[in-house]
Amino acid sequence: MRQSWNDGVRLIGALILACLPLASPAAEALPAAAALDAEAAAAARAGGPLIVIFSRADCSFCQTVKRDYLQPLAADPRYGKRVVIRELRQDSDAALRDFAGRPTTHAAFAAAEKVKLVPVVAFYGPGGRRLHPPIVGARLPDFYQTYLEDAVEQSTLALKKP
Repeated sequence: MRQSWNDGVRLIGALILACLPLASPAAEALPAAAALDAEAAAAARAGGPLIVIFSRADCSFCQTVKRDYLQPLAADPRYGKRVVIRELRQDSDAALRDFAGRPTTHAAFAAAEKVKLVPVVAFYGPGGRRLHPPIVGARLPDFYQTYLEDAVEQSTLALKKP
């Protein structure tokens, strides 16, 4: 009797674990921007834009945009091979190289780009050329994916124009 009870507890435990969402710390983070000049050049070589999300640590909407839209975009075979996605923290003094190769910080660059409210998802080409108007705010969840995919497609076309 004791053995069958233990087997039942193990089975219930295994079922509970199987139902829990799998979370990986690596899947939750986007790479931090470090060298915008090189990152934009790499994206252009791949045929797409450098996508930068301007965020803050205390921004729940930023977390939603990263988790629900940007991470899946990076994993999508239609987009993942031709875009480079980086996070730039408006509230961070992390070192950064700007599009001209000059040293700056995340916070200083965000201020220079006149980012006041976050999230902002911006689309850049080499030299910091804006390829598409940024997506500001979280917008309507039902349409955000469409806004994002349209911006990637329009940015890709803009890369081909001199």
